[in-house]
Amino acid sequence: MLKKLTWLGHAGFFYAGPPRVYIDPFRIGAGPVADLVLLTHPHYDHCSPAALQHIVGPDTEILCPPDCLTALSKLPGSRRIVEPGTKVDLNGVRIEAVPAYTRKSRMHGRDNAWVGYVVQIDGKRFYHAGDTDYIPEMRGLQVDVACLPISGGETMTVVEAAAAANSIAPQVVVPMHYGTLGDDIDPELFSNLTRIPVHALQRDPAFAGE
Repeated sequence: MLKKLTWLGHAGFFYAGPPRVYIDPFRIGAGPVADLVLLTHPHYDHCSPAALQHIVGPDTEILCPPDCLTALSKLPGSRRIVEPGTKVDLNGVRIEAVPAYTRKSRMHGRDNAWVGYVVQIDGKRFYHAGDTDYIPEMRGLQVDVACLPISGGETMTVVEAAAAANSIAPQVVVPMHYGTLGDDIDPELFSNLTRIPVHALQRDPAFAGE
């Protein structure tokens, strides 16, 4: 699965498919047109019209919480609203929106009903946690690959992310949400704290555009 997965920086990923799936693309200037786009919440570094305009076409389907819709109003494609617990099958992909929230502040509070995603594709289950703490709902997840934020602040620290990884017990964990907004966390530190194999992806310059 990792052979088809590209880290776009921060919390953004591209899965080459088919179908072509983006999750939270941010600060990209080019890329293949998306079949599916999954957005976790409306903050500018996760729901970025400036990035999406490069990869959204008329046949793209965007899944997002309802408070993303205003930012997406000038983009082509269709919209499908999700909340924690939403399950859909699209283009041969099974997608489940799962809770993502923090208890550190109200900025990412549970009442927002923002999400992470479990995506079943090519016979594997892929988890993108969104912006979240290590929350009780993670303990029931059964996934092969888990992408977890490690930057701290409004998301998990490396210590919290390591505890989450150990609890979820995927085959491999991919660190995210670092190295873009001044949060230059060393993913090797995360690797030293979890018993789960860590695969830190490198950004692909092809998505930067000109």
